[in-house]
Amino acid sequence: MIGAAQLLLRHGYSVLLPDARAHGSSDGAVATYGLREADDIRRWFDWLQQTQGPHCVDGLGDSMGAAQLLESLSDEPKFCAVVAESPFANFREASYDRKGQEVGAGPWAGRTLLRPAVEMGILYARLKYGVDLSRAAPDAAVKASQVPVLLIHGRMDNNLPPRHSELIVGRNHSHNPQVVLWEPRDAGHCGASGAEPAEYARRVIGWFDAHQRPSA
Repeated sequence: MIGAAQLLLRHGYSVLLPDARAHGSSDGAVATYGLREADDIRRWFDWLQQTQGPHCVDGLGDSMGAAQLLESLSDEPKFCAVVAESPFANFREASYDRKGQEVGAGPWAGRTLLRPAVEMGILYARLKYGVDLSRAAPDAAVKASQVPVLLIHGRMDNNLPPRHSELIVGRNHSHNPQVVLWEPRDAGHCGASGAEPAEYARRVIGWFDAHQRPSA
C-alpha cells in the first residue's frame, strides 16, 4: 500500500496507513475476513475525526483490505468515498474459488463436490474462534450503504477472479447506484497500478476529488 499512499500524498491528501489486526505490527491472534476488522476501521475513522478534524475521510484498500473496508461500511457510513481493488464478494464465494483452485477447477467444484469441506471449515472457525465466517459479506455491506464505491478488478486476476467485484456490482445495481467497476484488461491481483499507472492514478484521485463534501 506504500505506492498508493505516495500517490495520495502527491495529490495533497493526508494518509493514515494502519496494519490490519494479525498483520504487520498490529496485535490480534487471528484475522476474521472483516468481521472484527470492520469495527477496527470504524475506530480508526473515529480517531481521525476526533484528533484531526478532516473535512472528508476516504478509504482505499486492496484484496483482504479492500473486503474489510467494504464490510466496514455497515459500521461506518460516513466515508466520503471508497476505492476497493480485488475484494472478495463474500466468504463463501471466495472459499468456492479456493477449493476449486486446489483441484485445478473453477468455483463450481467448491460449490458442489467440495462444499462439505467449505462447510466444515466454517464450522471449525465458529467452534474454535467464535467467528461465523459465513457472515463475512462485503457485497451485503455495500448493498446496505450509500457510500460511493469504485471497485477495481483486473481481468487477469486468478487469485480472486473479477466475478467477485461483478457480483458486488450486480447485487447493488438498484440499491447503491454509486457503485462503479473498472476492470483493467492486463492487470492481475491488485495489479492495476502496475498495469496502467496513469489510468489508475486518474481514476482513483478523480474518484476521491469528485466526492469531496463542500467545506463548512
